[in-house]
Amino acid sequence: MYLRHLQVGQFRSWELADLALTPGPTVLVGRNGQGKTNLVEAVGYLATLGSHRVSADAPLVRHGATQAVVRAALRKDERELLVEVEINPGRANRVRVNRAPLTRPRELLGLVKTVLFAPEDLALVRGDPAERRRFLDDLLVSRTPRLAGVRSDYDRVLKQRNALLKTAKLARGNALATLDVWDGHLTELGGQLLEARLRLVADLAPYVADSYASVAGPGADRAALGYSSTVPL
Repeated sequence: MYLRHLQVGQFRSWELADLALTPGPTVLVGRNGQGKTNLVEAVGYLATLGSHRVSADAPLVRHGATQAVVRAALRKDERELLVEVEINPGRANRVRVNRAPLTRPRELLGLVKTVLFAPEDLALVRGDPAERRRFLDDLLVSRTPRLAGVRSDYDRVLKQRNALLKTAKLARGNALATLDVWDGHLTELGGQLLEARLRLVADLAPYVADSYASVAGPGADRAALGYSSTVPL
């Protein structure tokens, strides 16, 4: 698969950008602050429906605009795909593939494949565990798109459970009557995510070790990759 054409409208600093691309390396050259990284971010958004720089969609929309659009034509084997994402902060985003709307935006996940290297990747080793979990979960969804639903449901249940605990402090009566139900949902969904993370780490471990050995050279310690959890494994 390769990206044949990219168009963005009202995305970050770009009012409109239209790029025709060819197979092979493409180098974007320009002064600082001209929007080169914004174009890379737009391509990454098609693959993950998220940004590697911010956690919300609002900063992706150009100042003064109400929505942003990222449109890309991709060639996979002999098949042509047109992917369009309409980013609407505060409202539901819209996604179309070959002009046909998708029922849910996350149905796009797994269709566009990208690998991104950015300065923000240092957070994987310097940041807190939440950054590493986010990286693993993004990779999980890219590899197994159905896990996007599990991840979304887990986040939703966690927020509702936490909201229940907060309101229970002020409420009277049996405000925590449904806590066991939320705990059950959280345990089930969290277990699915944990199992998938463990499998992913096991699959990645030999590649990490080999890649490190190729850089460190003979005689260096062998790199290891593991997953530590507060839940007994």
